[in-house]
Amino acid sequence: VKVLSLEMIGADGEINLRLITTLGVVGLFPRLAQVKVKNENVAFAMKCIRKKHIVDTKQQEHVYSEKKILEELCSPFIVKLYRTFKDNKYVYMLLEACLGGELWSILRDRGSFDEPTSKFCVACVTEAFDYLHRLGIIYRDLKPENLILDAEGYLKLVDFGFAKKLGSGQKTWTFCGTPEYVAPEVILNKGHDFSVDFWSLGILVYELLTGNPPFSGIDQMMTYNLILKGIEKTDFPRKITRRPEDLIRRLCRQNPTERLGNLKNGINDIKKHRWLNGFNWEGLRARSLPSPLRRELSGPIDHERTVHKYATREDAPDELSGWDKEL
Repeated sequence: VKVLSLEMIGADGEINLRLITTLGVVGLFPRLAQVKVKNENVAFAMKCIRKKHIVDTKQQEHVYSEKKILEELCSPFIVKLYRTFKDNKYVYMLLEACLGGELWSILRDRGSFDEPTSKFCVACVTEAFDYLHRLGIIYRDLKPENLILDAEGYLKLVDFGFAKKLGSGQKTWTFCGTPEYVAPEVILNKGHDFSVDFWSLGILVYELLTGNPPFSGIDQMMTYNLILKGIEKTDFPRKITRRPEDLIRRLCRQNPTERLGNLKNGINDIKKHRWLNGFNWEGLRARSLPSPLRRELSGPIDHERTVHKYATREDAPDELSGWDKEL
């Protein structure tokens, strides 16, 4: 176990954390590490974002927004932020450790999920969206890479860099999201609201059942053109049966006002859809429903499921502009 030498400045001054392993890298940054407090057998995840990268890509507001939103949230379906730190090189977010692995990795290894597993995943995301939307928060970045499993095999949303507070009836115009999951109104710059999250849920259902999203071209522009043609023009593979196909098509209506979840009964229309008929929502919320994705862990600092062999440690340059003084 290596010492993670960080001068992490917080309300209590320097905190001595030990690095257990690097969990993953998205591109070059951010880096995700598993850490533990010295002399305590309790693990956390540490998101380490290179400050120069934040400045170079003009992501300062996104970092502040993610911190502010995560501090407000308390849901079993959303990763918990404990605190943030900084030094001259990185911004650090100390997060709940979810050691069950990334949904994306499991989906890649299996190829696709059966319907019961897919229903469980969709239900976890639906509960997360229900909670967020009640607080006036739009998520805008649903994809398997942003869903991780805790020790019980329950899914949690991570990465809130694109999340935003939105008042009732308001719209926002920021172009953001992963190309395969972007709603048509975002591409067309018409302004968007909470209904983009329901669109992305439909895309997720399709990808869980088939292993691939319904709209995917050789480049972003081709992907966007396929999205604008609509789900109506999409032929569904046989492995998607009639009921999940109906749910996907209702979630992915081109007109946001016609999308399931965005009608007068709100998100309850999704929960009561025929495909989810009989699903144990009470058991899910009480965490008494066994997860089909639960895997045995050896203890609170088990990282066998989460370690990425390709992750490497690199030094980062100092960034001293002071934009992060309030973090």
